[in-house]
Amino acid sequence: MRTKLLAIAAVAALILVEADVYTPAAANAAAGPIVKETVNLYDNIQRLKLDVQQIAAIHGRLVTIDDLRAAAGKTAAGSATVSRPAEAQARSENTGFEIRTLSTRPNTASGGEVLVQIKVPTNVALDQVSIALNGRLVSSAFRPTQESPSLLGLVSGLQLGKNLLEVGVRGQVSGRSRANLTLVNYPITGPVISGPHQTPFICETEALGMGPALDADCRANTRVEYFYRSNATPAPNATEGRGAGGGLALLPGEVEGRGAGGGRGAGGGRGAQAANPWKPFDPAAPRPTDLAMTTTTESKTVPYIVRREMGTINRAVYVITFLHEPGQPLPTPWTTTPGWNNKLIYSFGPGCGAGYHQGRNVGGLTGQRNNLEDGQLGDYGLAKGYAVASASLNAFGTTCADLISAETMMMVKEHFIEQFGMPRYTIGSGRSGGSMQQHMIANNYPGLLDGIIPTASFADTITFNQALFDCELLDHAFTASSVTWTTEQKAAVAGEKTFEYCTNNGTRYPNLRAATNYDQMAIPAALAYNATANPKGARFTYQDNMVNVFGRDPKTGFARRALDNVGVQYGLGAFNDGAISFAQFLDANTRVGGHDIDGNLVSQRTVADPDALRIAYRTGRMNDTSRGMSAVPIIDVRPYTDGTPDVHDIVNTSITRARLVAANGSADNQVLHTYAAGTPIARAQADNLDLMDQWLGNIVRDDKPARTAFEKVVRNKPADAVDACYTASLEKITDQARCTQMFPVFSDPRLVAGAPATNDVLKCELKPLNRHDYKQPLTEAQLVSLKTIFPQGVCDFSRRGAGQRAPDTWLSYPRPGESTSLDSL
Repeated sequence: MRTKLLAIAAVAALILVEADVYTPAAANAAAGPIVKETVNLYDNIQRLKLDVQQIAAIHGRLVTIDDLRAAAGKTAAGSATVSRPAEAQARSENTGFEIRTLSTRPNTASGGEVLVQIKVPTNVALDQVSIALNGRLVSSAFRPTQESPSLLGLVSGLQLGKNLLEVGVRGQVSGRSRANLTLVNYPITGPVISGPHQTPFICETEALGMGPALDADCRANTRVEYFYRSNATPAPNATEGRGAGGGLALLPGEVEGRGAGGGRGAGGGRGAQAANPWKPFDPAAPRPTDLAMTTTTESKTVPYIVRREMGTINRAVYVITFLHEPGQPLPTPWTTTPGWNNKLIYSFGPGCGAGYHQGRNVGGLTGQRNNLEDGQLGDYGLAKGYAVASASLNAFGTTCADLISAETMMMVKEHFIEQFGMPRYTIGSGRSGGSMQQHMIANNYPGLLDGIIPTASFADTITFNQALFDCELLDHAFTASSVTWTTEQKAAVAGEKTFEYCTNNGTRYPNLRAATNYDQMAIPAALAYNATANPKGARFTYQDNMVNVFGRDPKTGFARRALDNVGVQYGLGAFNDGAISFAQFLDANTRVGGHDIDGNLVSQRTVADPDALRIAYRTGRMNDTSRGMSAVPIIDVRPYTDGTPDVHDIVNTSITRARLVAANGSADNQVLHTYAAGTPIARAQADNLDLMDQWLGNIVRDDKPARTAFEKVVRNKPADAVDACYTASLEKITDQARCTQMFPVFSDPRLVAGAPATNDVLKCELKPLNRHDYKQPLTEAQLVSLKTIFPQGVCDFSRRGAGQRAPDTWLSYPRPGESTSLDSL
């Protein structure tokens, strides 16, 4: 039978029309047997990298690519939730052996080690298994596990580059009796997936108390120290922590960095607290009389003593902490201890800076608390038995490069697993820039995070940038305007409750666009870009910080830029609503202009590099939430600050939700919790962690089959995991009409200009001006004046953006501007 396939572009999706290959089952019908033709169809779509979203079968109903994937018996990349092992593994059908790396993917090992699990055929005795690395026997590194029959071993001594791990039966040397897996090892200093290391790069180990760096890769000797929680220190007052506009201030002495949330009271932090309750613990000294006790989630009461390990991985300073009493055995991949509950919190830091240095903050950990506590959860996670980890390159205030953050997290988590064992699941925590990291890592590198608790969130960095760039342009246009504007009219064009949002934030984040704005505490002026004095110096724009992703424009040598505002009709919604006049609408769009490649204001609109647009979508810089984010539980924590200058407005959560709905049909894996000004956020975050723990625990215990990971996440959602808002006294309100009245959602400049609720169009496709798009009648002269401003046409937001497509996952970047799927290596 001849197969006929036809791919056509639809308005909202790419549809594959096919005949006689795959006949979808009726809606809600039980899954039928897997047939070869269905498998071949799905495999061919993946092999050809077709961006198919729906399948239109000649015989059968319209279904999604997820339906086809399930019918083919396939698992979405990263869809198996909760501490997923690596995707690419080895299995020998002849011998029955299966080799699986647990600490990382087989082709991303670092530091010369990798934790490996070998499933052994039932007819082979475990002591008869022979394991060799590059021809050298390593069988002694393996021990039996509870998942019998299987072996678990920490394989060490990997050489840089490719290594061959071979498994077989002792005395049987035939190739047909052996299974093998290629392991690729990288230096502990990196890079692994992020491409060439950023240069220049300033070491800051001394700022974190680790002494001078040992080499140019900023290495420092690993240090292990113990601290205990004193029961003599008063607990923080439940009402502390109110920042500007009812937000939640940073801890005293914490530096968030320039960028998202770059200031005290920027929303989402934990606020001023009581004196530091942590004291150094000396194992050789008598037991302190003020030593607190704590009870873990496993109902084990232990001394509140914390082991803190600090070292360097991937040129970042990392920290790993968990409950542990000196002199007692540490957890290992084979054994557990009373203190650790076998769960991991990974903490991401706020801000948005332009990199080129190691960092003086350790992710989202609290420096004023000896880097023992997560900035959102405080010590609650530690007290309950969670391990907590982070690194300085997971602080977006140091480097607003999600790729480097993902790589660093991957390497730190690998080290953790190899030393202490596989966590049951890993939960992300962090606010503002820390939320961007959680969203983007969860979507682009599925499996690293199993559940996320983003606070004061943004969908991604580039969406955040776009709104603030528009704010600066509008502020400039209004300042230069020849017509009169009220503050309410300015706010209507910006979409915000007050235009103070734009005046405060549009020029507050110049490091995201300006090539010359850098962290003067870290970067010597002699290394910084200057258009005349040092044109080859380090550039500090968002795209230059991510040059390995975007590549370089061969004409300038600068990183390609994906920002664009050609055809954007600023204030279109405000004009149609009658909030502004035509004269104001015309004047704003005449004067708005754009930014040159150095971030300076210019009269011309900004034009995106076509390659940068394609790259931004394909690599997930524009986070469409369709990949890994569809497979993780999300509790979005929103301290409400709309109406203040605070940058963390609630519309950003609405944008993320709209993307989840567009990508997955619903946003049932996301729960929104909105908090009034003055809320005791520490107590609220403890409740959120408990809820996430319950949600992920349900998933772990669910061994029933599911068509998709999304389905499994949603069906295990706790009954009380619902959208809710909270008063300052933590009264929970689930009536969404009441919540909307209490905490109204506003907008942003692109949404007012007609962009879809997903706000995912970086560069719009253009259409001719049409007087019917304007609810206020236009004269012929007015229409002509608009055509003068928009000679190429205006945005057609009913169409996909230029270069828009679904992203690939698990990409590495061998050279600037080039990406490779790790699944294809």
